[in-house]
Amino acid sequence: MSDTHDGFGDERSDQAFTDDELATGLLEEELRQAAAILDPVPTGLRQVAVDAFALHDLDARVAELTFDSLVDAIPVRGETDPPRMLTFRADDVTVDVEVTSDGLIGQVLPPGPARIEVLSGPLAHARLAADELGRFTGEAPPTGPFALRLRTGREVVVTEWLRA
Repeated sequence: MSDTHDGFGDERSDQAFTDDELATGLLEEELRQAAAILDPVPTGLRQVAVDAFALHDLDARVAELTFDSLVDAIPVRGETDPPRMLTFRADDVTVDVEVTSDGLIGQVLPPGPARIEVLSGPLAHARLAADELGRFTGEAPPTGPFALRLRTGREVVVTEWLRA
């Protein structure tokens, strides 16, 4: 549809589409159908996209990854499977997370109770609770891409997405 037809009271809002606009719309629909047949979007990927869009929250602040032990840490000799250490920051909120084969261990700073959701694409969200010291644990480690959504009082913080 052209920019001149926006349906908000302009002089063309009550007129039919032009032949060019109709042809463009039909071509676009044919291309969508061809792409759906020749190169369909995998169901899992579609669900991940829908879940990622569901994160869209105007009040949420995005916590930036400031430390990742896979990138920033010095390897320890003799350690075969070290835990992954992550630190996220959004203004005055810091989230430290240790990802192990047994699950998640973390702390929210400044300390205080918080509700935490482990977002993991098409899988169900794990719901965790931080105690009065900001500590939380999760029974199962995330598999694949994951992010954390924290609710501390009225504040919502969402971490960047990472691959476990």
